[in-house]
Order: sequence, then C-alpha cells, then structure tokens
Amino acid sequence: MKHIRWCGILQRIALAYLVVALVEIISRSRQDRDDPEPTNLSIFTLYYWHWLVAACILVVYMPLLYGIHVPDWQFTVHNPDSIYNGTTFTVTCGVRGKLDPPCNAVGYIDREVLGINHVYKKPASRRSEACTVKPPYEGPFKKTAPAWCYAPFEPEGILSSISAILSTIIGLHYGHVLIHLQDHLSRLKQWILLGLALLTLGFILHFSHVIPLNKQLYTLSYVCVTSGAAALVFSAFYVMVDIWGLKLLFIPFKWIGMNAMLVYVMAAEGIFAGFINGWYYDDPRNTLTYWIQEHVFIRVWHSRSAGILLYVIFAEILFWAVIAGILHQLGIYWKL
Repeated sequence: MKHIRWCGILQRIALAYLVVALVEIISRSRQDRDDPEPTNLSIFTLYYWHWLVAACILVVYMPLLYGIHVPDWQFTVHNPDSIYNGTTFTVTCGVRGKLDPPCNAVGYIDREVLGINHVYKKPASRRSEACTVKPPYEGPFKKTAPAWCYAPFEPEGILSSISAILSTIIGLHYGHVLIHLQDHLSRLKQWILLGLALLTLGFILHFSHVIPLNKQLYTLSYVCVTSGAAALVFSAFYVMVDIWGLKLLFIPFKWIGMNAMLVYVMAAEGIFAGFINGWYYDDPRNTLTYWIQEHVFIRVWHSRSAGILLYVIFAEILFWAVIAGILHQLGIYWKL
C-alpha cells in the first residue's frame, strides 16, 4: 500500500464519464423541451452546458499548467534491479510554464497530492533520447542521463485527467449528431468539418510552438488533434458500414466491441499473455508467446518491427476478435 499506484487509464475514463454523464443528465430536461429537430448550428446551442463545462476546464487547466511555480524536488529510486536502488536524486527546476518531463506542473501536482511513491514508475520519458541509449525503446540508460530519467511520473494524473474530459465532451457531441441529425450528409458534414477544424487548430498550436502536442500532459493541441482525427476515422467507418453496407467486413470489430471489457483485461492488460508466459521450458523466454513472435512472424518477415506489427494484428486483434465472436454466438458478455 505504500507504493500502490492510484491513477490509471480506467480511472481516467471513469472520471471523464462521470463528469460528462452528470452534465448530460442535469441538462436533459432543457434538451427535451427545446428544438426537437436541431439543425447543424442549433445542435451546439442545444447542448451549451457541455461547452460551458469545457470552457471551465480550459480556464482551470491552462493557468495551472503554465502558471504554477515548480520548485526543485527529490525522489528515491525504489528498484531492486537498479544499481541506484535506495539512492536519492535532486531534480533542479525553479521554473513555471515548462512542459519538459522534469519540471512541468502536471507532475508537480501529482507528486504533491498523490505522493511520489504512488505515481507510475516507468513513464515514457525514460525512453527519450536524453535517457536511453536506444530511443524510443526501453534500454540501458546513458552514463550522462539526467536524474529525472530515473524518476516516476504519472501519465494519467490529476491535471491531465481533467483535460481528458474535453475529449469526452467532444466525443459525446459526435454521438449527439448521430441521434439528432437523421440524414447521412448532415451527419458527415458535422463530423468532417469539426474534425478538420480541430486538426487544423491542434497543428497550428503545435507547429507554432504555442502548445506542443504532448500525450503525457494531455495538452490542448493533443486533445484537438486526437479528437479531430477520431471524427475523420469515425466518418470513414460510417461511410463504409452505414452507407456502403460493408458490415460483414467489420464484424470482428463489432464482436470486440460487444465484449470490450473482456478484451481489454485479457489482451490490453496482458492477463492472458501473462498466464501463457508463466509456462516455459528451461528459460523464461521459451514460452508459446515468444516462440510465435520469433518463429512465425519476426523470422519469416526478416524484420522485428514488421514481425511485431503482424503479431499484434493476427495474434492479438484477430485472435481476440475470434474469441469475442465465439462468446457472442454463445450469448456470453462481460459487462459491469
């Protein structure tokens, strides 16, 4: 309990869903009363409470991200496999408005509120060029690696999770379009125009160096780019499935969606692979998973990157699509 990690992706989803669901429920009476057939413009005004909440989130997030003073801080390495286990490092900051790994306000808030022993021990920053000898992969640290390379950081922390609520509000808007606008052209116009606008805004913020894309901090530019890309991808699927009628081609995705919780826990969290890897001969690498990766994919394609990509497509996504399909035929669904 002294080192348990309090945050995570499921906690972030829960927070975002809770806030947005409450706004949806509270504002429901007005939506039922007003404008039974929304137009392209009035669908925004019909749900103005959602956009007010989004504005409030920005008013909270941006000043905290750029306004909080981050002082120097210390941490102790708790890793029995590290030569620095038990060593205390000092990270020099004394700045405000910085978005780099050691001195951003997101990490500072998490360290102060959650406690440094309760944040993620292996953040993505460890794989950066400043830290590892073979970026962007996990590997031995450089001899010149700065102290913060050994430090923990919470990628699903408090401030970044508040920003993630924006993505949920935008996603809910896409759903409102699907419910209120009845013809294909009106729906696609909403999704594509808003998607392009968000993508443009996100890239302008990033390439002008005003607000860089940063998943770890869940910056506004990251919200815009990912939400905009989601609208365009969703539109493409909508055209292929609902307009062109290519439903059979996408049946595996439907099966996965019907048992999303099972697939997430068993595949994405690695529970099933961990169970399989628990059985090995002579050496921990002599497992069924490793053998399939090495002999069926990597060696056949003579490329580690291509082999792992194909392994994920066939041995992960397609495999669990088949399992989900079998469970669907049996009427078995894992839900909360």
